[in-house]
Amino acid sequence: MATPKGFARTIIVITTISAAIMELIDTSIVNVALNDMSGSLGVSIEDISWVITAYAIANVIIIPLTGFLAEFFGRKNYYIASMIIFTVASYMCGQSTSLVEIIIWRFIQGVGGGALLSTSQAILFDAFEVKDRPIASGLFGMGIVLGPTLGPTLGGYIMESYSWPLIFMINIPIGIIATILAYTFIGKKEGEGTKKKQIKIDYTGILLLAVGIGCLQFVLERGDADDWFASEAIRICAVLAGIGLIAFIWYELSIEKPAVNLRVLNNTNLAFTTIFTFVVGLGLYTSVFVFPVLAQSVLGYTPLETGLTLLWPTMITVIMMPIIGNLMSKGAKPIPFVIMGFLLFAAYAWYSSRVSLDVSRQNFFFIFALRAVGMSMVQLPLINQAVAGLQPKDYASGISLNNMTRQLGGAFGIAMANNYVSHTYAQHRSDLVANLSQGAQAFTTQTNNIAQNFVNKGGFDIGTATTKAYATISNSVDRQAHYLAYLDTFRLVALFFIVVIPLTVFLRAKKVSAADQAKAKAAIAESH
Repeated sequence: MATPKGFARTIIVITTISAAIMELIDTSIVNVALNDMSGSLGVSIEDISWVITAYAIANVIIIPLTGFLAEFFGRKNYYIASMIIFTVASYMCGQSTSLVEIIIWRFIQGVGGGALLSTSQAILFDAFEVKDRPIASGLFGMGIVLGPTLGPTLGGYIMESYSWPLIFMINIPIGIIATILAYTFIGKKEGEGTKKKQIKIDYTGILLLAVGIGCLQFVLERGDADDWFASEAIRICAVLAGIGLIAFIWYELSIEKPAVNLRVLNNTNLAFTTIFTFVVGLGLYTSVFVFPVLAQSVLGYTPLETGLTLLWPTMITVIMMPIIGNLMSKGAKPIPFVIMGFLLFAAYAWYSSRVSLDVSRQNFFFIFALRAVGMSMVQLPLINQAVAGLQPKDYASGISLNNMTRQLGGAFGIAMANNYVSHTYAQHRSDLVANLSQGAQAFTTQTNNIAQNFVNKGGFDIGTATTKAYATISNSVDRQAHYLAYLDTFRLVALFFIVVIPLTVFLRAKKVSAADQAKAKAAIAESH
């Protein structure tokens, strides 16, 4: 297949990055609409959160299988079919009138979306000459960072101006245009579609993967909401996840043609890169989850203000990613970028843990700029390190496992943040109440002052005013306890990034011949 040039390549770049961003936006855009959706469908907020869980489970199951499915059906066919599935499912989500209906269609949307991320990466690489592929990595990494950040911004605007079905319906014109452009401009690879009869489907491996990873994702997504192991469903899924994953690993290592080639983890670079990628996923998704909750429930921001606070500094990645890609194409070593990126993200998390309750939106720009630069510096080098030292035939498994690890890191991070916030909130509230008791005279004086204010301005009798004064102080204590709990969570995230930095000594930036480098970089296009 000839490398596209000029206008054709531009269209392919726009199409693939748009498709990847669209898929990633849908991982977070629903978060700001849960209250409206629960009211519209007449269900609880815990029940409607299944729309997030269903999408995440489908995503994490399908991502490691994309290499196999693209080879079986043909990459272009699989890519276009996935776009169509994603677009149709988006429409059906917007038209859903019951909880069960929208959960089913969100799962189907996740099945289609899971392919868009990995396959877009491969097609994008094919659009560039070997020497320019680090630039392609930079462009794709930009999408990985922008997607989850754009979700709350776009969702906040839609919820303030329109209604929740639009968060799904907005995918339809993008999906249709992307499908047409993909069909028109993306060429088939040599031999594509001719290997189907030669490929033996690993049904057992696929089933074990679906059970193991699917149940693990369910436990991570629903554990906090369902009180972890107090829930029978969580206990059952935890057991199934353990059995499924152990059986999956054993089975995939024992057959000749596995659906997911786990043997590539024998490569030290890939094994340790998956650890770094897990932490990157944890940091990226946890920050996009924790800050909006802090901003809206504690700092009083609207959903749109929250999204814009995240968005503008994150746009720095639009500048940074191509620059880093260009530097790496000229021979810059990836490992120093990884170390600096982790240090910058840790600095972002640490500064976030020190903001005051009266912090302005403008003050967050510098903090999130650190996050944007840090993420820009780690995304491309980790994509590069994931395949450093692998044989070209193993790139499919290496990249697929790396992408799956990022998603699992995000799920783990959100579950960790939920659990950590609930526990530290209880501790902080207890400490604050104890301090109030110790300063009983000051507390009584403050209560009387607030009550008198209600009497003077609200016309309440002294009994009602005193009750309202206690409620006001209780709400203030709750707000302060939540504020402190979220700051603690940012410190925990910073700790993850600091702790793994010493592991960079196990990464190798091995120097290879130009011919071998060309083969290795070209093989990225085969990975999905």
